[in-house]
Order: sequence, then C-alpha cells, then structure tokens
Amino acid sequence: MKLPSLKRYAPRSLFARAALILLVPILTIQVVVSYVFIQRLYQNVTEQMTSAAVLDIRLLMDRIEAAPSVDAAEADTWALALDLGMMLRIGAPVPPQDLRAWDDWSGVVVTEVLHSNVPGTLAVDLASDDDFVRLPAETRHGPVLISFPRDRASASNPHQLLVLMVFVSLIVTIISFVFLKNQVRPIRALAEAASAFGKGRVLPYRPAGATEVRAAGAAFLDMRARIDRHIDQRTLMLSGVSHDLRTPLPRLKLGLNMQDTDDPETQAMLQDVGDMERMLDTFLGFARVEATEDPEPVDPIELAERLVQSAQRTSDAVTMGPVEGEGRIAMRPLAVERALDNLISNASHYGTKAQVSVAISDRAVRFTVEDNGPGIPEAQREDAMKPFARLDASRNQNRGGGVGLGLSIVRDIARQHGGSLRLGQSAQLGGLQAALILAR
Repeated sequence: MKLPSLKRYAPRSLFARAALILLVPILTIQVVVSYVFIQRLYQNVTEQMTSAAVLDIRLLMDRIEAAPSVDAAEADTWALALDLGMMLRIGAPVPPQDLRAWDDWSGVVVTEVLHSNVPGTLAVDLASDDDFVRLPAETRHGPVLISFPRDRASASNPHQLLVLMVFVSLIVTIISFVFLKNQVRPIRALAEAASAFGKGRVLPYRPAGATEVRAAGAAFLDMRARIDRHIDQRTLMLSGVSHDLRTPLPRLKLGLNMQDTDDPETQAMLQDVGDMERMLDTFLGFARVEATEDPEPVDPIELAERLVQSAQRTSDAVTMGPVEGEGRIAMRPLAVERALDNLISNASHYGTKAQVSVAISDRAVRFTVEDNGPGIPEAQREDAMKPFARLDASRNQNRGGGVGLGLSIVRDIARQHGGSLRLGQSAQLGGLQAALILAR
C-alpha cells in the first residue's frame, strides 16, 4: 500500500520550511523530556517516597493494634507519631472517598501506593490541605486519621521543571526566528530582483546575507550586467546596420522609377525593393524588442480601446469585447501597443471579424484577440511563434505576404513583461485566439 505524500501539506516558503525544521526538534525534545520527567519523577520517585512514608505509617498502625484500649493506643503512639513527623487522631470522621485536585498528577501514585500497602485504608485525602496527606484507616479501636506533610510523599512544585523548560524553549525559539528572518531576507530580496528583471524592471539590489547567498547575488548581478551589455551592443549594432542597409534602397528605388514603370520586370523589381524595405523594418523591430523603454503605470483597458478605435478607422471588422477588472499595470506602453497592434493586424488580415478583450487579475493582465479566419492547427502553433516562420498551409498567403516575425515580436514582448503568448482556437468566432499575458 502506497503511503500518502506529505509534500502537499508542506509549507511553500523558505521561511516557513526553515521554521518547521526548527520547531519539530524543539517540540520533539519537549515531548520526550516531559514523558521521561513524568515517568521518572511523577511515578518512580513519588512511589519511592510514599513507600518510605508507608513504613512509618505501618509502625504506628501496629502500635495501635497492639494497644489494649483506645486511651492506651493514643498514649503509646502520640509521642512516636511526633518523632516520625506525623499526627494521628483516633475516632476522627472519615471522608466518603479519595479526594485530590484534578491537576495533582503525583497524587494518583500516592493514592495507589497507600491503598496497596497500608492495611485498612479507608480513603486518601489530598485536597483538604495541599500541604498534608490525610489517611483515615480502620483499626480494632475504630478509625484513625494519620496526617503527614505532602513533601514526604512527592516532590514539592514538580511542575517547575516543565515550566522552566517551556520558558527556555520559547526564548530560544523567538531568538531563532529573529535570526532566521534575517537570513531569509537577503534570499527574498534576490528573488524579488530576479523576478523584476524577468519582467523588464531593474530593482536596486546589493548582495547580503550568508556567503552562499552573497555568491548567488553577485552571480545574478554579473548576469544582469552581461545581458544589459548584450542589449546595448545589439542596439548599437542595429543602428549601424539600419543606416547601412537603408542607404542603397532609395537609390535603387529612384533608379527603377526612372525606368519604364510599365515594364513587368521593372514592376517586379520595385515590388522586391518594397518587400526588402518592409522586411528590413520588421527585422529591426524584432531585434529592438528588448530595448530602452522604461516601464510606467498604464491602464490596459484604455490602451486596448485606443488601439481598437485606431483600427476601426480603416476597418469595421475590429470590435471591443468583454472587459474584466480594473487598475493600472506597470508595462512598457509602446512595446505592448506594438504587440497588440500586430495581433489586431493579423486578425484583420486573415479574418473578416476580430474582437479584442481584456481581463485584469491580481497577478496578470490578459489581452485576447480573436478572429474568424482559418486559424492555425494545434501542431503548428509553436512553430508559428518562431522567427521567420511562414505557415502557408494554414494562413492565406495570397492575401498579402509577411516575413514571419509578427508573432515572434509579440512573444518576446510578453516575455519582457514576465508573461507569455498563447495561441488557441476561438470558441466565439471560430478562428485564431491569441492571448497576450503580462505579469503584474
């Protein structure tokens, strides 16, 4: 039989798990020590002390039994009882049953030992006076009440050890929690800095904490610096490539316009030059997708409505769909606008109807663009988001060519914001459903 896994019940955070590792040994020690303490002190030690008192009690009982009368019994045993540290009275009233407080754990052992070893015991009274044990017993001269100090039968204030143990453990736990919190704080700061960097934001971070945590923090800072340098170098390189590649295209275009524009070969060359310009612009946009724009608070609903209104100026096919939630989200507005504009353009290009909806939650914002076009088969959706992918079989290329970078740009922008791009089938329009998800 397979035992159920405890992983689902384990805490998720590092602080909670470390606290559990700290508390389990402390509680285990508390339970073990408490059990041993109760077993040894409350039972064994109490039993030995009460048994020693039983010897004196039986000596007094034997003297009383041997006395010829009640007066003789009192005279013979009174002085002996004082020497033994006890008091007795013949003919005293007898309690109807054993009496003890509910929290008198050692009293259970005292009562059992006295009943088992003192013949004629009628009851054991431990509640009438906390400092004395009152033992009424039957003799041939009638009931006799023997009283002796409680500390002769059990240890006084035996709970002090338990209280001291709990108090010391509580102090140790508090100190450990403070120390543990200081150790977890640098790890949490590193996680927040890494999470923010994954969403395109740079938080100030300085390595702190234990040596291993400092090493991980330093490695993160080095990685972040290398990525920033790579982005800066790529942007600088593309600026030069943009200038160098754009320079000959106008000359080619001007030279072709000076030729006979009715010539089919000239028209084909002009179309090739136009395709090269469009391809160059698209490629540069794809390469600059991680560039320099700083995040700022933006209302996602307002942004989507503005793009829909802009698209409606050229086509009535685009409409605004359902809207859920509210609030402003930190994002790069120009990058997100470009991503949504790519999705809306694709939806308008491949379908006759398109719809944009927005859903804002506590953890993310979701832009959904749907159309009634041919869609993309599930097996090809991952390939569709790769750079320069052309899915001729699924999208109608006769309606206009592209270079296959639109969805790649959208996915990279989503990853900049700690999110993703998900492709599916629209349940409402039947075509492609593209969901742009950005983390908050």
